[in-house]
Amino acid sequence: MRFLGSAALILAVLALGGLSGPATAASYDFVPAPQTDLNRIYRIDRITGEVSSCQYGLQEGTVGVTLCYSAGEGAGAQAPGEYGLVASRHEREGGVFRVNYRTGQMSICYVFDERVVCTPQMTPSPAASTAAPTAGTPTVSSGTGASPQRP
Repeated sequence: MRFLGSAALILAVLALGGLSGPATAASYDFVPAPQTDLNRIYRIDRITGEVSSCQYGLQEGTVGVTLCYSAGEGAGAQAPGEYGLVASRHEREGGVFRVNYRTGQMSICYVFDERVVCTPQMTPSPAASTAAPTAGTPTVSSGTGASPQRP
């Protein structure tokens, strides 16, 4: 009889211990834009890679509003993976990098025309990093942030 009481106690402790923590992992990650004078935060769905963004905005007669930007071109759901956001250390950069931790692919996401847009997912390779840009390939000029500049 003593054995049954101990077994019941152990089962009860295990059951209650399982309820004390979260049942599943978080679905989203959040990262602020690195730009020091921009109060924007990006959100990513860790499974689908969909990116959106919100920031504070002033509105007369109120304490302010939350302005949110939904996923636009390239920022929607991607192939299922393990996605995250990484902010650069560039203090004038308004965008963030979307990374797929499983494949190593990266893209850059930023707000454009009141939507979050992302460049196509790319996997860096040693050959690609030494090659010169081809005609029509966007390049980033020094001091311009992530805004693509056409040559």
